[in-house]
Amino acid sequence: MNMSNSQNVEQALVSAIRSQVQGEDIAVAFSGGLDSGLVAAIAKDYARSVTLYTSGKDQSYDVVMAQEMSEELGLPWLHIPLTEDNIESRLREMISITGTSSPLTLSFELPLFFVCRTVREKLIIGGQGSDELFAGYSKYVGMTDDELSRAMKSDLGKLISSTVPHETKVADHFGKKILYPYLDPLVTMQVNAMDLADLKPKDQDSRKMVLRQVATNLGYPFIANKKKKAAQYGSGTMDLVRKVAEKKGITYSELVDQIYKEIFE
Repeated sequence: MNMSNSQNVEQALVSAIRSQVQGEDIAVAFSGGLDSGLVAAIAKDYARSVTLYTSGKDQSYDVVMAQEMSEELGLPWLHIPLTEDNIESRLREMISITGTSSPLTLSFELPLFFVCRTVREKLIIGGQGSDELFAGYSKYVGMTDDELSRAMKSDLGKLISSTVPHETKVADHFGKKILYPYLDPLVTMQVNAMDLADLKPKDQDSRKMVLRQVATNLGYPFIANKKKKAAQYGSGTMDLVRKVAEKKGITYSELVDQIYKEIFE
């Protein structure tokens, strides 16, 4: 790997995070993975305070990983429980605030919704955008250069045109602001200057190698070595919403459709 790439990304990311968090009380939407772990590690050098919040089912992958990593980072950590009892009412609340009807978007956005709803801090920082910029999704492995380039552009486009507006509506509703250090122009400029070959994952374990190198350079090997699950699975959200739907004798997609119609029709 081209070492100057990771050094350039490191400088850009540190710079972006410093300017966003300097002197502020910061909540981190924290999955205990590479993306949010790296953001938390850098933020703690510049923010007035940093607290990590993980939203998920008891003993879910994210919750266990996040608690472990919070101890390694020496940062305060809070678990926001997702349960069968609270998930349907929050799903309903999120649909009414955002008007989002995509079952997939809703499932991976539920953990962040719980964070926005719960934290006292005004500013919430997270790892959004890292998978799209640094070729982090599983599906990217084995793609040709053309396929990868198209898929990454398309996924980044979706993130900016639908995910970020959804999250902004949620944050505004609760009087919060979400910070996106990976989407900062300083960072995207460095990524755009790289060869696709430096981002292209050879296998599942070599995804986001540039970011893993940044974590290693900054002295956080335990962040560099983290494996990641998709938010809706890592947090246990998908299990819960499916269970709630099953009890009603319908699929999760039908449940979303039903709630959406009740609110908007």
